[in-house]
This record gives sequence, C-alpha cells and structure tokens, in this order.
Amino acid sequence: MSFTIAVAGKGGVGKTTLCGLMIQYLCRKGKTPVLAVDADANSNLNEVLGVKVEMTLGDIREDVAKSENAAQRTVPAGMSKADYMEFMVNQCLIEDDDFDMLVMGRTQGKGCYCFVNGLLQTQLQKLTPNYPYVVVDNEAGMEHISRGILPKVDMLLLVSDCSRRGVQAVGRIAELARDLELNPKKMGLIVNRAPDGKLNEGTLEEIKNQGLELLGVVPQSTEVYEYDCDGKPTVQLPEESPVRTALKQIMEKLEL
Repeated sequence: MSFTIAVAGKGGVGKTTLCGLMIQYLCRKGKTPVLAVDADANSNLNEVLGVKVEMTLGDIREDVAKSENAAQRTVPAGMSKADYMEFMVNQCLIEDDDFDMLVMGRTQGKGCYCFVNGLLQTQLQKLTPNYPYVVVDNEAGMEHISRGILPKVDMLLLVSDCSRRGVQAVGRIAELARDLELNPKKMGLIVNRAPDGKLNEGTLEEIKNQGLELLGVVPQSTEVYEYDCDGKPTVQLPEESPVRTALKQIMEKLEL
C-alpha cells in the first residue's frame, strides 16, 4: 500500500520547490521508486526535478473526450476507451532513476469530463500501489483530489509564506480538506521563505488562531532564487544549503 503525501498552498509560496526537494530526500533515503504527481495547474515540478514533460494527463482527457466525435476520433478502432486510457497513462509516465512522474495538466475543453475522469481515476488506482510513496504537488483548490481522481491522502502538508494572510490562506485549505473528509493521518504547516528562518509574534499568533500545527520553518534563500533565474533544477542545491537543512529536519520530525 502506497503512502500519499499531498503538498498544498496558494501560488507563489514555494511549495513546488519544497515538494521537489522532498521527493529527492525520499529517494536518497532509499524509499524508491517515488511517484511524483504534478497536480498544480501551473505545472513546473519537472523544472525543479530537472526532467522534461512530453505529455500530460490533461492531454489524454482531451483526446478521449474528442473521441465521442467521429470526425475527431483519436481512440484506435477496436480499442476500448479504458484500454486506450491505460496505454496513454503509461506513455505519460516520465521515468527517472529513482522516481517516476505524472503531470496532470488542465482540461481546456468545454463540457462534462465526468466519464473521462472516472477512467483516469481507475488507471491511477491501478498505478499508485506500485510505489511506496506518492508525492502530489497540488494547487490551492486541490482540484484533482476533490474530484476523487487522485488516491487517498495520508499526509497533507500545507505551505505558506511568513505573512498572516498566507497563514490565513492555508487555514482555508485546511478547512477545505475537512469539508472533503480527506482525513489524513497527519496535517501540518510548513512556513517557507522566512527571513533568517524566524517568525514574528503576529505570524505565530495567526498560526494558533487557525488551529494549525507548525511542522517547521524554511529560511528565505537567494540561492533558490538564483537557481530559478538561471533555469537550474532546484534539486542541484548544495548539500549545505540552509533550505535543505531545514527541510531535512522537517522530514525527520515527520519520520519520513
């Protein structure tokens, strides 16, 4: 049975960077293979990990949905949609040495995708048990989890910047998780990009007001910013990077 870690937070707080370093940490611990799922509409987890994306699952959903129209048929004659979906999901799987990756992508077409999403859910349920750990980089709304496309959530890590408004935003995500009855075994907050790795009293007060468990604080890093500007994968950060050190402490606290 795989253990699913979902990472969520509003845009721009650095959750994808932490997600990529988390995947690398698990791989280095020998907890492989890890399945990395980029479920954020603004997909860029592949850039953090240094891999190239050729096709997204959203592309497959479009193809299968279009197959209802004979003039736009993409599913081969004599092949069921379910078999085609399984084949194409495997084609979408990006394979690296210690992890595989799927990019969910966003459906662009109009109309109902309930049937296609059901097919996708079935294929992912077949795929995920092959991995001891599944790490999902979500957007704030957790679209793919709320629709039931992705598997259960064992651990929900909420990422915020060090502002009160950022903490309030993840508080709303935590509330959404409760409304969806995700019931993770563990849910907590990681505050990212904190000056000198410290939080002021106002932020700490807001964390308490939101009823969130603070798992750890990751310091602000010009190094991460420079890697991003230079187009270098964040997983190539030096081993002595304070960001790596802070994340390692969080992962050890979570016994991962």
